Amino acid sequence: MSLVRLNIKGISYSQTQNGAYALILNEVDGDRKLPIVIGAFEAQSIAIALEKEISPPRPLTHDLFKNFADRFDIVVKQVIIHKLVDGVFYSSLICERDKIEEIIDARTSDAIALALRFQAPIFTYKNILDKAGIYLKVNPKQEDESQEDSVLLDELVANEIETDEQDETYKGKTLEELQKLLEEAVATEDYEKAAHIRDEISKRE
Repeated sequence: MSLVRLNIKGISYSQTQNGAYALILNEVDGDRKLPIVIGAFEAQSIAIALEKEISPPRPLTHDLFKNFADRFDIVVKQVIIHKLVDGVFYSSLICERDKIEEIIDARTSDAIALALRFQAPIFTYKNILDKAGIYLKVNPKQEDESQEDSVLLDELVANEIETDEQDETYKGKTLEELQKLLEEAVATEDYEKAAHIRDEISKRE
């Protein structure tokens, strides 16, 4: 599978959901964007790394990792967002020490916070970008693009909250009740609901 390089466009804050942020990644040789919902701490860490003038009085967790790695001659060569499952992105750090490469699993937000500190390139696979990449609408009036990002983030967060609420509802059901709900969802052609119910059944089997 071919790798696609990504750049960090910035971080968008939700106008409707407190504490929700989205990291917006740009396709280097294209127009697609890859939005990833991240937590407040990770957003702060990435923002500090992007703003070179800002220097926290004490090292943050990702700064500590960088200092530790420097002390023991470990270099993060690149970050690869290699998997997307149920809306969750999985990433790997490609590290090198004494000319020996190691692959370390990491949350995508942590991996990107470290990539910034090591000035390491960020990649994803083409099939992931095909699946999750989006085109922001081009506005001929050239309105503030950050407004587009906020709308995008609000949609992402709304989808996550809706999914979480559905999952919590299904957790309180017995397998027999879930099976009945699944049959009803299929009968009414509510296939999105059916997929969530099937996922909950699969977790228990």
